[in-house]
Amino acid sequence: MEAAWYDALEVNGLTVSVAILGSTGSIGTQTLDVIRSLRANGWNIEVTVLAAGRRTDRLAQQIWEFRPRLVAVADQEAAEDLRRQLGDLRGMEVHAGQRGMQEAAAYPSDVVVNAIGGAAGLLATWHAVRRGARIALANKESLVAAGELVMQEAARAGAAVIPVDSEHSALFQCLLAGRREEVEAYVLTASGGPFRTWDLDQLRQVKPADALCHPNWQMGPKITVDSATLMNKGLEVIEAHHLFGASYDMIKVVVHPQSVVHSLVAYRDGALMAQLGAPDMRIPIQYAITYPYRETSPWKRLDLAAAGALTFEPPNEQRFPCLRLAYDAGRAGTAATCVLNAANEVAVDAFLHGRLPFLGIPALIEAVLGKRAVPNPATVEDVWAIDAEARSDAREWLRERGCGP
Repeated sequence: MEAAWYDALEVNGLTVSVAILGSTGSIGTQTLDVIRSLRANGWNIEVTVLAAGRRTDRLAQQIWEFRPRLVAVADQEAAEDLRRQLGDLRGMEVHAGQRGMQEAAAYPSDVVVNAIGGAAGLLATWHAVRRGARIALANKESLVAAGELVMQEAARAGAAVIPVDSEHSALFQCLLAGRREEVEAYVLTASGGPFRTWDLDQLRQVKPADALCHPNWQMGPKITVDSATLMNKGLEVIEAHHLFGASYDMIKVVVHPQSVVHSLVAYRDGALMAQLGAPDMRIPIQYAITYPYRETSPWKRLDLAAAGALTFEPPNEQRFPCLRLAYDAGRAGTAATCVLNAANEVAVDAFLHGRLPFLGIPALIEAVLGKRAVPNPATVEDVWAIDAEARSDAREWLRERGCGP
């Protein structure tokens, strides 16, 4: 679904159908803001699918407003709760569990916004890719855990994978200035999180409430902790490798506390292209849906004079070793990045529940990465097996240290 497809929409007044997976989360609710805005600008957009976890109150409100054809929730209990709230909505399918998410991704929507958090989003990405949909991808774990398989399948099926992460959207846009073979480096910017200036002694005292106070972005708890450890940037390095076919030596990270420059592309002639904007996820969400067009939006504009000085500094890998671990795993291959992601999810969950100190997050990940050699996956089923084994190893590590449930 490229420019010619959207030209046909413009000429013929066809409807763009959109599935939103993870509709009650931060990215999901902001996607619905974008759709409201696009409709106000004359776009014919139908929300055909809404998928969420167990936040049925919020989901029910979305259903009443957008009237999707299919809804998916975490389990049968959530499905029954949703039916009680909605009464009889004829013509709407309600599905539950993993099978429900598969049905949501496979439903013939033109655009699939995958805003599911964690490795659980891989299933949705896989089924959307296989049928050749446009995927507005906000689930970086899909590419971290199975990037080679996903991108190979996308090429086979003719699926377009358009990044929603602000950094990868920025790289995607900066690449419009030249050809891939002319790129010298992909530069991902990082805010540095809430602990950018903290020393190791201070980091030993970090509590979950401290880590959840991001200085620039409003995000879910898991990604906010990842931003605090710089693992989020490490995952983005791996994602960039798969999205743009770039070697890890070509992907750089620079800390930019103001979060105004979202990322940059350096070209071989010395030119450096940057994408700047207010820190608002609705801007990259809208671009992923409307690409290659830019539609008018009501979102806040960046005032450079008001922004003042923009500063840049190298990341400190001694205080934030998760970034190094991500580079090492990426160079080792897909099995290692799958293990990295699974171990990180277990570690972050343990930290958020007060069972693991902040500096225990990289310690757990490094231990699980070094536990056993795993061959690279040949199928998605192999990915699930590696993921399950890594989670088991991570939980065993926690139990051995008295940190288990």
